Amino acid sequence: MRALSGDPTAAALSTDRLVVLEVAGQDDYETLRPDVLLAFHELCLVRDGGEWFMGQLDDDGSVICWGSYGSELAEAIRGL
Repeated sequence: MRALSGDPTAAALSTDRLVVLEVAGQDDYETLRPDVLLAFHELCLVRDGGEWFMGQLDDDGSVICWGSYGSELAEAIRGL
């Protein structure tokens, strides 16, 4: 993960936090239930249902995701 991303500080984080997905055209967020959460500075990759979502880690520890980056971790990391 660190080698592929080029981020020596990349780390796995606890999934015990609020993780939501912004959905275009909707006022409400969709709640995600990730089984993996990887942090790359303020950006995160979140895996939910076998799909990787890109998001931002907020100061309160929650994550707001904005899009799917597919089911392959390597492809999602390249999208960082």
